[in-house]
Amino acid sequence: MGLKIYNTLSGKLEEFVPLNPPEVKMYVCGVTVYDDSHVGHGRSLIVFDVFRRYLEHLGYKVKFVRNFTDVDDKIINRAKSECVPFMTIANRYIASYYEDMEVIGVKPADVEPRVSEHIPEIIEVISKLIEKGYAYESGGDVYFSVSAFLEYGKLSKRNPEELEAGARIEPSEKKKNPLDFALWKSAKAGEPAWDSPWGPGRPGWHTECVAMIFKHLGETIDIHAGGLDLVFPHHENEIAQAEACTGKPFARYWMHNGLVTVGGQKMSKSLGNYITLKEVYSKYHPDVLRLLVLFTHYRSPLDFSWEKMEETKKAYERLKSAITDLELLKNLPIEESSGTHPLFEKVKEVEEKFFEELSQDFNTPASLSHLFGLVSELNRIKKTAFERKSIKSNELSAYEYAVNSLLKHTTGIFGILEDLKQDECVRERREEKGFEGQKVDERLLELLVNVREKARKAKHYDISDYIREELGKLGVILEDTPAGTKWKLQR
Repeated sequence: MGLKIYNTLSGKLEEFVPLNPPEVKMYVCGVTVYDDSHVGHGRSLIVFDVFRRYLEHLGYKVKFVRNFTDVDDKIINRAKSECVPFMTIANRYIASYYEDMEVIGVKPADVEPRVSEHIPEIIEVISKLIEKGYAYESGGDVYFSVSAFLEYGKLSKRNPEELEAGARIEPSEKKKNPLDFALWKSAKAGEPAWDSPWGPGRPGWHTECVAMIFKHLGETIDIHAGGLDLVFPHHENEIAQAEACTGKPFARYWMHNGLVTVGGQKMSKSLGNYITLKEVYSKYHPDVLRLLVLFTHYRSPLDFSWEKMEETKKAYERLKSAITDLELLKNLPIEESSGTHPLFEKVKEVEEKFFEELSQDFNTPASLSHLFGLVSELNRIKKTAFERKSIKSNELSAYEYAVNSLLKHTTGIFGILEDLKQDECVRERREEKGFEGQKVDERLLELLVNVREKARKAKHYDISDYIREELGKLGVILEDTPAGTKWKLQR
C-alpha cells in the first residue's frame, strides 16, 4: 500500500517517493528555547514523532533532524530581564525540553543542532547568496533580495504584492524592498555577536535552518515539516535562500500541522493563553495528550480544553483496559469450545483498515476509529465472560490474538501504552518525572490485595474495607471482578 501525503508546496495529495529509498531525510523545525514548551509545541512534536514511527514501520530508514533556536530576540530579552547570559536561558529551556520529551514519549532526533554551534555554516550560506546576487550588505546587516528570486511565494500561494500588503514584515530603512528579510543582523550593545565578513553580529531567524539542513541532510531533502504558522514567512524564506544558493529543489514534500487553539484563538505565549506540557502531564498521563492530538487530523486545527482531556482520558482507559484485562480473562475457568471465533477475521479487517487510513495522508482519527471499534468487540467478550464467570477457549484465543497481534503493535506506532509489560498485568510507572505520588512496591501491594481477598472470603468485611480505604488514600484503586481483584494507581 503506497503512502500518500498532502504536500503544502503543490497543494495536492501526492504519492510519497523518497529520493534514495529506503533512506528518508526529514527535518522538523524545533523550538525557540526561551520558556517551557506548551501544548502547541507538543502537537507538532507528537504528530511528527508518530509520522516518523510510521515511516519506520513501513521499512524506511529515517534520518530525522530537529533543531533548537538558541539565539533569538526572545531569549536575549529574557536574559536581560534576569541579568544572566543568553546561553543560561537557552541551556535551561533545552534541559526543560528534554525533560518534557522524555515524559511525553517523543523520541530524540538523530541530530539536534543548535544555531549557536552553526555560525560558520550560516556565514557560508550568506556569503554564497551575496556572491550570486541574491543578497546584499547594508550598514552591517545583510538582506535577502526577494525580487531576485522569481518563485518567491510559491509555498504560501501568494504573490509578493499580496504578501507586502498583508504579511508581517520587519521594517528597516536599510532594506531595498519591504519584503527583503535579514540574513545577518549587525551587533547591538549588550547582545551576543560573532565575527563575520560584514562585521560583528548574529544570524537572522530564517537562515539557520537552511545552513543546518545543508550540513546534516544535504541540499535536497525528502520532507520538511513544522507548524502551519511557519509556512510564511519562515518556510517561504527558507526555500528562497536554499534554492537560490543551490539551484536545486530544497524539499520534495512540505508537511504542516494545524494550530492548537483555546476557545478558537491560537495558543501562544504572546497572548498568554498557553498551557505548558508540564501542567498537562502533572494532571494526566502523557498518553492522554498524545491520544488527544491523534484524534484530530494533523492538518486540522485542534481546540484544546480540559473537558476534551477528560473525555480523551476515558477513551485512553478503555484502550488500556482492553490490553491489560487479558490477564484477568486468563484467570477465569476455561470452557473448551470448537470452531474459530469470528473475532479473528475482525482483527484482520481492522488491521487492513487501520494501515489503509494511515497511508492516506496520515489519517490518525480514522485509524483510531477502527481500533476503538475492535475495543468495543473485546469489551463485549469481557462482559459476557465476567457475567458467566468463565470464558470459552476460542474466545480467549481470539482475544489474545487481537491484543498481541494488533493492539500492542498499533499503539506502539502511536507511541502510547509503551509502559505496559508484555506478559503481565500493567503496573503504572510512578518514577516518571512529572507524576504525583511515590514509587510503588508492587510485591507488597499484591500481598495487601491478597490479604484483603482472604478477609472478604472469611466475611471479615471490616478488615477488607479498611484495607481498601487506606490504599485509596495512597492513590491505589481496587476493582473487584469475577476473575479477582485488579488494582491501578490513580492519576
